[in-house]
Amino acid sequence: MSQKLLIKTKIQSEWLEKLLPLKEAFRSHSREIDEQSKFPSENIQSLVDLGYTKLTLPKEYGGEGISVTEMIFLQETIASFDGTTGLTIGWHQGVVGELYENKLWENTMLNAFAEDVLNGALVNRVASEVQTGSPTRGGRPGTTAVKKDGKWLISGTKSYATMIPALTHILVTAWVEEKEKICVFLVEKKSDGVSIRENWEVMSMRGTASHDLILNNVEVPEENLVEIQDGPRGNGINGWILHIPACYLGIAQAARDYAVEFATQHSPNSLNGPISQLPNVQKLIGEIDMELMKARHFIYSVAEAYDDESRREILTNELGAAKHIVTNSAITIVDKAMRLVGAKSLQLSNPLQRYYRDVRAGLHNPPMDDMTISKLAQTAIKEMQNR
Repeated sequence: MSQKLLIKTKIQSEWLEKLLPLKEAFRSHSREIDEQSKFPSENIQSLVDLGYTKLTLPKEYGGEGISVTEMIFLQETIASFDGTTGLTIGWHQGVVGELYENKLWENTMLNAFAEDVLNGALVNRVASEVQTGSPTRGGRPGTTAVKKDGKWLISGTKSYATMIPALTHILVTAWVEEKEKICVFLVEKKSDGVSIRENWEVMSMRGTASHDLILNNVEVPEENLVEIQDGPRGNGINGWILHIPACYLGIAQAARDYAVEFATQHSPNSLNGPISQLPNVQKLIGEIDMELMKARHFIYSVAEAYDDESRREILTNELGAAKHIVTNSAITIVDKAMRLVGAKSLQLSNPLQRYYRDVRAGLHNPPMDDMTISKLAQTAIKEMQNR
């Protein structure tokens, strides 16, 4: 499926042209990022300088107000250059998109933070903790916030603080006893009491710098209590979370392109030409492209339904299903690409082994596969019971 088929707006066309010059630079850093668990600071700064991080901010706040469909198109493109960069910057894009679409904060805070974003601020939600796991499971955070002298004092330890080296702002969840609620606080990373425990040592997405965030009596103004949660995150419909599967779709595309290029160029002396002429190789290429088409059509159809406000309210589990289908398809695609390339794909100098490890990280991004399947079943049963 040609990327040109997906271009339906001027924003997509213009920004694709802006992003393409970054392709070689981003790819040239990928091996170093992976091998050294190095955060892609230069890549992220390039995107900030380009104005990319303003795109999901609505026009009324000075941004471009791009749609979810446009976002996943651009996120997929960036992730095909470098998966780590795609996933990390995607969190900022998704947080800003959801925040302003749903007007989750008071107007004064929205206006003030919009100015920060226009000036290069980067934000992510940091809600996970070792004891509670993913916030979508509904656990109460061990992090607490206590009001003292008109300000909030926040203490606790958070895990999976993705993109923490580049973040300027962090949305932190904490339990507030006086409200008996989980609340969200906007914390500036430069605040006293904020520190990082650099313990991100994993096999996938090694450069995302998803370290632990330590909060030791971090003082924030009263108005920085920006959200009060009434239930587990993930219960609402949030199309901006599609930046996650878009990332793994981009990595799968990169794996596909590598495998097809290899097949058309690799000519062992046992053949009179490249291995692309072999039926078994053609079968793998066909299966890869079929899987890629399936995943891409699904995620883009769901995104377009979300962007259409007349259809958005009809959506139930499609967003979770899109993440499930795309992530698992990406794993299948990379696996088949490695089968095509053979033992060379296992060499540490070969990008396929990195793609193979990176796409598996998608299984552990929200929503989890088991929850998606369970919700599909529960919805089907409920609909039948209500007939």
